[in-house]
Amino acid sequence: MTLYDTSECPFAKKVRIVLIEKDLEFETVPIDLAKRENRKQEFLNLNPFGKVPVLVDEDGAVIYDSTVINEYLNDEFAYPSLLPEDAAKRARVRLLEDFADTAFTLPVMALEREAAGKATERDLANADTARQLVKSTLSMLERELGDREYLSDTFSLADVSFAPAALRLQALGIDLGACAKVRAWIERLAERSSIGAVMKMVA
Repeated sequence: MTLYDTSECPFAKKVRIVLIEKDLEFETVPIDLAKRENRKQEFLNLNPFGKVPVLVDEDGAVIYDSTVINEYLNDEFAYPSLLPEDAAKRARVRLLEDFADTAFTLPVMALEREAAGKATERDLANADTARQLVKSTLSMLERELGDREYLSDTFSLADVSFAPAALRLQALGIDLGACAKVRAWIERLAERSSIGAVMKMVA
């Protein structure tokens, strides 16, 4: 299968983590967003929204949006399952995944742009808000983890969704001192071979 992505994109990293968790062979086609390769017709034929990542399976199926891709991979390749069997627990994982994408990863990306000096005036104006959103999410995660090692009973798509941004927090100067469970969880994520491989792959 082929993954069209951009190495620094946290949503592309989500998909790479799942591909490696499931021990699937794949090749990547880098899409240079700065050169607007995502706006070329060839790419728009795959994803009319012009966003990465896009997965093209061996049978020709084209799937885009990182959450939909990961659900597809979990459906197509059952082992190891990254969703619980219980319907209520599956729903909780999906809610956490959606929260990660919309309320955590995007603020972390804003802080990364600020740290790299690539932030627009609007980004800079919103940096404090982004920082507060991240801190509030860390408090929520501290509660959600409880006595678990991961956000569900086992490693799941919820953990996958948070991982790319969570592993950037220390570099961005986010203090985890008050969130001992989150800190231990992030350390466990970093130790997973799939996540370690992706972080090295895109370094």
